Amino acid sequence: IVIINIHKIQELYIGRIHQAMVTSLNEDNESVTVEWIENGDTKGKEIDLESIFALNPDVAPEEETAPSPETPPPPTPTSVKVNKIPKVSPVLVVFSFVTAFPVPFACVFCSSVAARRKSNCVKEVEKLQEKRERRRIQQQELREKKAQEVDTTVPNYEILYMIRDFRASLDYRPLSTADLIEEHRICVCVRKRPLNKKELTIRDLDVITIPSKDVVMVHEPKQKVDLTRYLENQTFRFDYAFDDSTTNEMVYRFTARPLVETIFERGMATCFAYGQTGSGKTHTMGGDFSGKNQDCSKGIYALAARDVFVMLKKPCYRKLDLQVYATFFEIYSGKVFDLLNGKAKLRVLEDGKQQVQVVGLHERDVKCTEDVLKLIEVGNSCRTSGQTSANAHSSRSHAVFQIILRRKGKMHGKFSLIDLAGNERGADTSSADRQTRLEGAEINKSLLALKECIRALGRNKPHTPFRASKLTQVLRDSFIGENSRTCMIATISPGMTSCENTLNTLRYANRVKELTVDPNQVIEGVRPNTHVVDQLDDDWDHLGSSPQRDDLKLLCEQNLEEVSPQLLTFHEAVSQMVEMEEQVLEDHRAVFQESIRWLEDEKVLLEMTEEVDYDVDSYATQLEQILDQKIDILTELRDKVKSFRSSLQEEEQASKQINPKRPRALL
Repeated sequence: IVIINIHKIQELYIGRIHQAMVTSLNEDNESVTVEWIENGDTKGKEIDLESIFALNPDVAPEEETAPSPETPPPPTPTSVKVNKIPKVSPVLVVFSFVTAFPVPFACVFCSSVAARRKSNCVKEVEKLQEKRERRRIQQQELREKKAQEVDTTVPNYEILYMIRDFRASLDYRPLSTADLIEEHRICVCVRKRPLNKKELTIRDLDVITIPSKDVVMVHEPKQKVDLTRYLENQTFRFDYAFDDSTTNEMVYRFTARPLVETIFERGMATCFAYGQTGSGKTHTMGGDFSGKNQDCSKGIYALAARDVFVMLKKPCYRKLDLQVYATFFEIYSGKVFDLLNGKAKLRVLEDGKQQVQVVGLHERDVKCTEDVLKLIEVGNSCRTSGQTSANAHSSRSHAVFQIILRRKGKMHGKFSLIDLAGNERGADTSSADRQTRLEGAEINKSLLALKECIRALGRNKPHTPFRASKLTQVLRDSFIGENSRTCMIATISPGMTSCENTLNTLRYANRVKELTVDPNQVIEGVRPNTHVVDQLDDDWDHLGSSPQRDDLKLLCEQNLEEVSPQLLTFHEAVSQMVEMEEQVLEDHRAVFQESIRWLEDEKVLLEMTEEVDYDVDSYATQLEQILDQKIDILTELRDKVKSFRSSLQEEEQASKQINPKRPRALL
């Protein structure tokens, strides 16, 4: 029985050990034939004697020594082999048979003993082992070196160094003033802000990289099943990408400044900032903050106004005798408020020419940039805001600042600059608090409608669904006509804690930009679910038809992946509730005014009864007329109030039916 050391080989290969019998000796090619039993079958293999001798030195022939007269000549190697391994009597051999590698197994074992001659296979195995050992040593040295450099007190330090390694491989070519300003009918860009004080305090990681003038990368942390952490680097491309060192002047240069000339050419221009609360929208549009104080002179509002007055002095425009006006209003929960007139509530109506009019909106005559700055300060001071986790003074409304050019009283051009409410607020449409639901519903619906209006603008569609939200309704004239241009500035937060909201913002901005491609190209997407569309038709049939409901239905059909039927039903319930609220308030005011007239008439009647010989019949007739009028008008108002209360209940029930598993619309 020959015992073979297999420990060395087992470190390299996974094999099976068998017992084999040497059944025959082949003297011609100096080999032996061995056989063994495997799974009930007899198997065999021919092994050269050199391998046997290398593995079993005790079987090998003895070393030759110098012959002496007294010593007989040694036997030949063949005779020794024959004597040691008889031809008829088999010898039991223990070996490791490696089935995973198609090489003679006898050669594999030559690495475990002092072999006389090594085969090429053995040499390759040893080389692989040496390389593996060197690689392990290098990896260990690298880990030890990194362990000395890594500050393990930093939260998510593993992700931090993954991001650093990735950034080290990038070629940075940021946007500069030397880059050309391109002409876009629809321009979409992204601005990254620096880490704020709160993020620095909790040592949040910066997961946003802007390597070039039009590329934004998000390093989203992920985790495998075995809990190994890794990065998923997502790349987005836009018209312009501004990093955290970019100033407001630089952003303005590539975004709003090219639109100023549009309004002098009898056009309509729109520039709006979109993003999460605390991402820098108000900073971009309104100006730099120093604590709680805002420098309005460095915001896009003021920078655009400055260039308007510069353009007015050019000879080609001076002869037009244009007058500059400014308005500033906000849209909150589907209602419009004038920020330059004590936050008076305004009505939005369509005239006989289907032109949208904001009834009662004050237009202020402005002569210089300083006049504009004063109006901005007044408007910002009374804008609706509320505290959130991201910002102590979070914007809960859409703020719309407009610069209007008029010639002899008629509209010549208009530039609308909009600071949108935080997009994450639009997700909260199922809150127990009705006011929060209404806020979220209006934000959600307006952002969806805004996207579809830009789609219609970019593709010159015959119908623009501007009636779907109050925001797009008041901006209707900005989405029609050949000479209309739009710019979107998506502001993003760099922190890892804001990664989800940042990705939502970028996806929304990316969808807006995708809408400007050649309409002849085929856009891949999900085919409409006809069952869902049919269900929507059934749900809407009982509601009747109106321009607003038609536009809402169109939004749903075009965004089946973002808006569920339940969410659309909720939006309709909210819209209907808001409409009825306006009607009830209008009728209540009318009844109140009528009540004052009734009081005056009743006072006259009572004074008449103080006369000695007053006409009793006349008194009774007039009093009956007044009471009949009161009953009719008050009954009608009471019925409307009952319907309004029913709409409140429908809105509450609809909010409970929203599927929480459905993707958040737009967000």
